[in-house]
Amino acid sequence: MHRVTRWLWASRAPSARVTRLALLPPSVLYRFVASLRARAYGSRLLPVAIPAVPTIAVGNLTVGGSGKTPLSSWIARYYADRGLRSAIVLRGYGGDEGEVHRRHLPQVIVVENPDRLAAARTAVARGAQVIVMDDAYQRLDVGRDLNIAVVSAESSRAVRWTLPAGPWREGWPALRRADLVVVTRKWASLDAALGTAQHAHQVAPHAKFAVAHLGLSGFRKLLSDTPVTLGALNGARVVAGAGIADPDAFARQCRAIGAHVHLVPFSDHHRYGERDIRRLLHGRQAVDYVVVTEKDAVKLRQRWPADAPEPLVAQLGLEWDRGEATVETALDAAVGELTGLWNPDPNRGGGTTADLR
Repeated sequence: MHRVTRWLWASRAPSARVTRLALLPPSVLYRFVASLRARAYGSRLLPVAIPAVPTIAVGNLTVGGSGKTPLSSWIARYYADRGLRSAIVLRGYGGDEGEVHRRHLPQVIVVENPDRLAAARTAVARGAQVIVMDDAYQRLDVGRDLNIAVVSAESSRAVRWTLPAGPWREGWPALRRADLVVVTRKWASLDAALGTAQHAHQVAPHAKFAVAHLGLSGFRKLLSDTPVTLGALNGARVVAGAGIADPDAFARQCRAIGAHVHLVPFSDHHRYGERDIRRLLHGRQAVDYVVVTEKDAVKLRQRWPADAPEPLVAQLGLEWDRGEATVETALDAAVGELTGLWNPDPNRGGGTTADLR
């Protein structure tokens, strides 16, 4: 499926162009319905439920791969580090992202439920003081105190058509609903990410902006959890297994640290079977490591053969290129009535694209 969508949404080949044209009618209908729905919620023609505690929504305009889940984790940790009991609520499709959150943030409440309002109520009942809704930019039926749109500097280069002809859930004008736009980059240059931020600013001039880099910070062995440094893969021959929205980006990240990579892509939220594990182990003697993402590790730990060498699980880190203070200011303001638990710096102002230079 990944190869098909990559060809359909990114290829400039005549065959891909013709296929996209054939899908244009349902794509136009999808965009019309999405726009009509957004207007109905914006004008309160459709009801919007307000959670009982401050709520931050994180989401994107495209299908997967933007970094909304790492950003949601970063935000939940930010609040937890400042004494607030934070919660992450998410749809829970595939069961992998929730487990990643739980593994990295044991101090944070994680609730998986397609009904985000019900999930928020469960989180509050468990003691949450602030809620982070992962992948919720289009969940307009639930109110939020801060609306964060995540835009990938890589996926912004894909064809600008909505589903199914392209990867876009909504077009660029939907950024006007955002209070904060975070442009993420995995393999794109900082200049490219800043260019994406400038384009987004033209669409949503009222929003604040920040740029973050999503890069590999290290590895851990799948079963023993033994740490492995990035340098261990410099010059190594690697089989990279990735059941995520953008497997190519994972391969590029591994190559960026000097690894020689053979990519074995799977569809997003892929459920691994024995045949898939054999694919990862095929030719194992000819490579130094099998490397997988954290989402894949959740489903491989209980299935990995005990007599096979442990794969390495890539650890993804978020580092701010620009606008970290802007993000912190927005997060502090969203929980204003709770800020007695810590003292935000009153001299930090909200940022614009001028601050990104």
